[in-house]
Amino acid sequence: MALDLSKRQSEILAHVRESGTVSIASLAETLGVSLETIRRDVKSLVESREVLKRHGSIAMPYEVGEAPFERRLRERAAAKRAIARRAARLIEDGDSLMLDTGTTTSIFARELLKKRNLTVVTNSSDIARTLATVNGNRVYMAGGELNGSNGAAFGPSAIAFAASFHVRHAIISIGALDAEFGPSDSYLAEAEFARMVLSRGENRIIISDRSKFGRTALIKVCDFKDITRLISDGIPDAKLSAALQEAGVNVNVVAS
Repeated sequence: MALDLSKRQSEILAHVRESGTVSIASLAETLGVSLETIRRDVKSLVESREVLKRHGSIAMPYEVGEAPFERRLRERAAAKRAIARRAARLIEDGDSLMLDTGTTTSIFARELLKKRNLTVVTNSSDIARTLATVNGNRVYMAGGELNGSNGAAFGPSAIAFAASFHVRHAIISIGALDAEFGPSDSYLAEAEFARMVLSRGENRIIISDRSKFGRTALIKVCDFKDITRLISDGIPDAKLSAALQEAGVNVNVVAS
């Protein structure tokens, strides 16, 4: 059913497309209207299938056949782009990097299209495809079985491949960051590869949006002392800030 959008509904859609998922409360505050007004606008958008409603927030509907990785690229997209832009400032023409797979690292790779003569090692087919054959880059992709959801290579051969490199910047995304447990991920293969990436870099960087703060996942990736920098769009809470400071981690917070 086609919907004749009001100006405010068009603004709501613009915010959702930008961020991937937006809370009803934040929309009311941003647009300067009541929660009830936003709910009425959203109700029409949901009924017309312009957006999906979920637990006090709305999101763009997933296209039929769209891969899970492509869906996650849109979640908190504005924050991830801001983080990626900040991380890209650390990279100079001619640098060497190793990147794991993740939506934030994939968005970061797109920011690297402004750089030249990079040497990039990755297990991500998306990152390899983005940076290979342009700007004089050299791209090395780990082999192994490709994951069906994100197109990345995992397993012993991928880890052995990564172990043969030494790079200036090792950059990973992460599933969770907890003051006591440290950085963690939900999948063993991803955690193992991320751990190897960090061990190969002079500068060891986690890029992660603030939704990962205060969460724990199944597999511990590393200790905070194993990273040199965290780039995020939010200030860690007191306990996480203290743990990062004690480990000597440089924290960069960006506005999204």
